[in-house]
Amino acid sequence: MIGLKVPKNNANDIRKVLVDEKLLNLDYKIYQENNFVYLPLISDFRLKELDINYDIVNVEFDKHKQEPKSFMDFLVDKIPKEKIEKIKTSFDIIGDVVILEIPEELYDYRFDIGNAALNFTKRKSVFMKKSEIKGVMRVRDMEHLAGECVSETIHKEFGSKIKLDIKKVYFSPRLATERKRITEQVIDGETILDMFTGVGPFVVNICRNKDVFVYAVDINPNAIYYLKENIKLNHIEGLVEPILGDAKNILKNKNLLFDRILMNLPGLSYEFLDLAIKLVKPGGVINYYEFSKDLETPIRHIHEFAGSRSVEILNKKYVKSRSPGIWHVAIDARIN
Repeated sequence: MIGLKVPKNNANDIRKVLVDEKLLNLDYKIYQENNFVYLPLISDFRLKELDINYDIVNVEFDKHKQEPKSFMDFLVDKIPKEKIEKIKTSFDIIGDVVILEIPEELYDYRFDIGNAALNFTKRKSVFMKKSEIKGVMRVRDMEHLAGECVSETIHKEFGSKIKLDIKKVYFSPRLATERKRITEQVIDGETILDMFTGVGPFVVNICRNKDVFVYAVDINPNAIYYLKENIKLNHIEGLVEPILGDAKNILKNKNLLFDRILMNLPGLSYEFLDLAIKLVKPGGVINYYEFSKDLETPIRHIHEFAGSRSVEILNKKYVKSRSPGIWHVAIDARIN
């Protein structure tokens, strides 16, 4: 097959161009000989247009071992083809644990699906969601499907280590980008309240990168246990005060005001907005989350509770879809 013979010093730059232009044949291995690198081509068309003027040669390239491209590839001989399409291909990976969502009609195949996910992801454990998130503790029922029956793990996110047990606490790896976004907003010297901290993923990301102090509240004792573990694991001792209890009751007698309040409990945050408005300093920021069909409704809620205090909307965005027509919405509001 045809290949491009490129001097070793220029090979990496040329490879990137070929990948971007979809001219590099990714099914075959690149190889080096003496001071040249040989790049397998799909076509030599457009090379001159791209000002790539190296020798075109005929070369026997070795083929890459074909790995399954999806965990569904492991199921072809186990589940009828018409049913494979119904499997939800997106799943969560938290540390060494995979969490699947399997349609009810495929429940009898759940162990085959679990083993396929285990083989594909090369993680240690696979669990299946058996319920929605329930109650103020924000936990869901899980069924073990494959691998080790171990639900405690350490998840890594932008340099942070998040220790948790998926059966005892709530944690979403899909909010990693959102946590990074909020961290970048924080200014050194802020006093912050995380009203629904969970195991502390916002706290850890912020305290590892900013000079702040955070009061971190949660009603789930298991969440506070893992928050304390994560404080030690990430060496942020002295920057966080873990508080076990309901934010409505715990904060009443602390006589504190905050530069920033995090409210990532989209199903219930609305019920705490009046308290957050009372606790935020003039000019402070509330990072507010709500399940909503639009961006205007949560903004209206903030204005309603702010009363005579003026509200400046700094940012509004759809974080992720929750269900058809309903979004996990983020509103950043300065309360003056």
